[in-house]
Amino acid sequence: MTTNLPQEGRLAGIDFGTVRIGIAICDKGQSFASPVENYQRRDRESDARRFQQLVEQENLVGFVIGLPINTDGNETAKSLEAREFGSWLGKITLLPITFHDERFTTSLAHELMIAGNIKASKRKKRLDMIAAQQMLQSYLEQ
Repeated sequence: MTTNLPQEGRLAGIDFGTVRIGIAICDKGQSFASPVENYQRRDRESDARRFQQLVEQENLVGFVIGLPINTDGNETAKSLEAREFGSWLGKITLLPITFHDERFTTSLAHELMIAGNIKASKRKKRLDMIAAQQMLQSYLEQ
């Protein structure tokens, strides 16, 4: 389920994980992405409430979900999980969803935090949302 997203309005970038989900959001003009949070997953109902809340609070118009792809360009088992999550997210928020290659975003996020002298203890807490930011920024620049 990949849809064309509106060309204006705030989008959320999602770094999908089974334990944590990194979330980033762009500005209304879709020029730059900012990290927002690492959401600790709970259960389907709690997760649904959090994402519905996010849509309302941030006036979102769509979601860009990071798609894990091997370096050879093929999708992985995690890609299928991300696609299933995207389908679920679209149903519970009623917003359009698209997917974007997230290769190397986690390693780039890690490198950026090291370069920014962020302590190792804080890096782990921020990694997923910074990866979401990198993935969403890549989508915006495409």
